[in-house]
Amino acid sequence: MNRLPGTVRVLVVRGEGPSFSAGLDRRLMAPGGIPGAAGLVELAGMPHQQALDEIAGFQQAFGVLSRPSLVTVALVQGHAVGAGFQLALGCDVRIAAADAQFTMAEVNLGLVPDLGGTKRLVELVGYSRAAAICLTGYRVDAAEAERIGLVSTVVPPAELVTAGERFVQRILSLPREAVTEIKALLLGATGRSQLEQEHAEREAQYRQLRLLAGLAGEDEAAEDEA
Repeated sequence: MNRLPGTVRVLVVRGEGPSFSAGLDRRLMAPGGIPGAAGLVELAGMPHQQALDEIAGFQQAFGVLSRPSLVTVALVQGHAVGAGFQLALGCDVRIAAADAQFTMAEVNLGLVPDLGGTKRLVELVGYSRAAAICLTGYRVDAAEAERIGLVSTVVPPAELVTAGERFVQRILSLPREAVTEIKALLLGATGRSQLEQEHAEREAQYRQLRLLAGLAGEDEAAEDEA
């Protein structure tokens, strides 16, 4: 995803088949389970920093979904388990089919969610609900997911792709710069105080006003002359 051209505005993430993602391939839990891939046993045997760097690489891949210039939507059908759940969490919007089920199953394997999902889940549904989901590994069905704010919309399975297409077309119909500024504001909101967020909004609005007035390039030109 790091190689996506800058012209791409919307990225739709969906599974092929009856489920969004089953998460971790269990073969990775056995030594040499998948040729050419570092399994959990190999990861555990690495020097400390090398192992952390390996995990960081996985996290960075998921982090691309939060790039302000890219709007991401997960279309979730069937099971979204573990890493698959965290992949959906990394998207800006989650549209679920009525048969969707979300499970943070890492605890069942003696592991922890390590792809950025713990923070994203807490921010979406609050600490108490996130704790219940992560600490017990129970399945959250589509109806509960919508009720607690984990997904924005639930549709019949046959309508999932159509719902995703409507969302994409709506985003593409809107000014790209405004969408990018708004996403950046939303991403940074939880880390700022109210006053800091209002300052960020003022700065973003000024940039948009300059853009709409055809003055956006003048600041850069003045800096080049200086």
